[in-house]
Amino acid sequence: MCGIAGILGAPSAFNLFEGAKRMAISLSHRGPDDEGIWIEKNQGLALVHRRLSIIDVSVHGHQPMHSKSGRYVLVFNGEIYNFQEIRELLEVQQPLNYSWRGHSDTEILLEAIESWGLEQAIKRINGMYAFALWDKESLTLSLARDRLGEKPLYYGVINQGIVFASELTAIEALCQGVLDIDLMALSKYMQFGYVPAPLSIYKNIGKLLPGNFIQIRNGEDIGQHKIYWSLDESRIQDSVMYKDSEEDIINKLHNKLIASVKSQMIADVPLGAFLSGGIDSSLIVSIMQSHSEKKIQTFTIGFDDKKYNEAKFAKSVANYLKTEHTELYVNGEAARNIVPLLAETYDEPFADSSQIPTLLLSQLTQNHVKVALSGDGGDEIFAGYNRYRFTINLWGRLSYLPLCLRKNIVNAVKLMPLNFIIEFIKLLPYFTDQNVNEYRLQRFLRLVESKNFGDVYMRLISQWQPEDNIILNSESMLQQPAGWENGHESLLNQLRKWDVHYSLADDILVKVDRAAMSVGLETRAPFLDHRIVEFAFSLPENFLFRDNQSKWILRKILDKYVPKSLIDRPKVGFGVPLGEWLRGPLRNWAESMLDPVQLRKYEHFDLEKIRFFWDQHQSGLIDRSPYLWNVIVFQSWYEARINRYKLSN
Repeated sequence: MCGIAGILGAPSAFNLFEGAKRMAISLSHRGPDDEGIWIEKNQGLALVHRRLSIIDVSVHGHQPMHSKSGRYVLVFNGEIYNFQEIRELLEVQQPLNYSWRGHSDTEILLEAIESWGLEQAIKRINGMYAFALWDKESLTLSLARDRLGEKPLYYGVINQGIVFASELTAIEALCQGVLDIDLMALSKYMQFGYVPAPLSIYKNIGKLLPGNFIQIRNGEDIGQHKIYWSLDESRIQDSVMYKDSEEDIINKLHNKLIASVKSQMIADVPLGAFLSGGIDSSLIVSIMQSHSEKKIQTFTIGFDDKKYNEAKFAKSVANYLKTEHTELYVNGEAARNIVPLLAETYDEPFADSSQIPTLLLSQLTQNHVKVALSGDGGDEIFAGYNRYRFTINLWGRLSYLPLCLRKNIVNAVKLMPLNFIIEFIKLLPYFTDQNVNEYRLQRFLRLVESKNFGDVYMRLISQWQPEDNIILNSESMLQQPAGWENGHESLLNQLRKWDVHYSLADDILVKVDRAAMSVGLETRAPFLDHRIVEFAFSLPENFLFRDNQSKWILRKILDKYVPKSLIDRPKVGFGVPLGEWLRGPLRNWAESMLDPVQLRKYEHFDLEKIRFFWDQHQSGLIDRSPYLWNVIVFQSWYEARINRYKLSN
């Protein structure tokens, strides 16, 4: 796990080393153990590497690394889990030509590229990574990113040339000038709470898509992305699955999970795991402990607010598995102390409020180990979110009514007193125990007006909606990505694929990567082995939903390790009492971010609407925290960005 950056085609008058050094310093938190810079002045090229030593902590793992022939130079961020297998293949093919300098996965990747070519090499490797490769012979810079997007990679064109980096802060440090905000990206951020790829918050800077690589030849512009893996193009053998018995299918997945976990437990430094007490993390920890002679170190975050606290469940699982367990309870004061760090931790605006406990969990874990495995990806891959069934069931009912009729019904409802409607709904059998309020009613009415299935889901997972017009002088939000309403895909698979491509890559994995790397901790996600992902998408849906339970097949495997009584409970998620915190310990900080003077100074948002929502939230009538948090986090990030520019000039 490291940080990489670089420049290609820099102007002759530009000081390459000075620019590269600024980029390296900005990435020091991602790689506190070592730094390397390599320059080719004739090409205006600089490659930058900051190293967090996990495998081969010796000098033989130093980067930028040159291939044995001298043709290639590589800067690499991440881990290749099957590097030993790749090494054996290379030795079998050319047994007399290999005398390895060390045992790093970076060296093995270089020689694999030398032997098989770039595309064939990355198709054979299994891991999480982002890397830049310079070919001295063809004068070509190649950028590549892992299949699921665990490791970040930004790239684009600025005055200093073509640039790339693990984080936007490195590009900011290089240019030492104000990069322009992309209003479309800002709109997407306000909609989702994160900026989805291929956009970044800045114009002319984008994210390399997962499972893609690009090649930039000297003197040419950035070319098109080349896809080397995607869920849409991977060959999933559904017919084979239907021929297997139920027990065989469960055992196949179990064996794949064991192989993935064991490969990701390889490290030359102390290793542990995040444990929430849910199905995903409990299964990963169970497999780890069953294949370890020592007690696995596990870590969890709890909350003083009982509605959000799952730490007691994690502790029960840890006690049963006999792990060495550490927990930390979070209250409003801890949240108040951590929020000033968010703007520096996340290199572009990021408003998933579970970033607060994730950062605290990373700090806690790093005090004990340098690598932590997690259950990330389980919900997206094995259909664990309640919103999947809700969306499918709701559209199943709405689709019977013409859109014009549904709009007329909504308009009629809006003419009635909302309090009367809310009290009436509470009398209905299903809603007697539900928290029905004006906010939820208004969101539901918007869902009723959805044009199609994809529209339902976009409205469901979005905070700010297009009719809110919260961004000044911007295009409309809520644009659907291509691929919805695919006749060859089930509705469930469409939802899962959307989340894998966007929510997982640009929200969940960003949240964990930036929090962990800010404290020098490497995280690994065994569920994201691409072979497990492909297997999951080949499963008949009754292996995902059965007996009114989600993730049925994972539950069956987990039953082999822990009693059902420790796991069977309603899904909570890694949420925080944000609404209460914004009325209490975070109120003063949030108020300073939403000060009218601040909002007018940057002129991005509709000031009156934001202040109206803030007053509504403080009154306690409606929880507006999901909307407000997006604005607050952006303002905090933008203010920190302006201050960095002032210090650099």
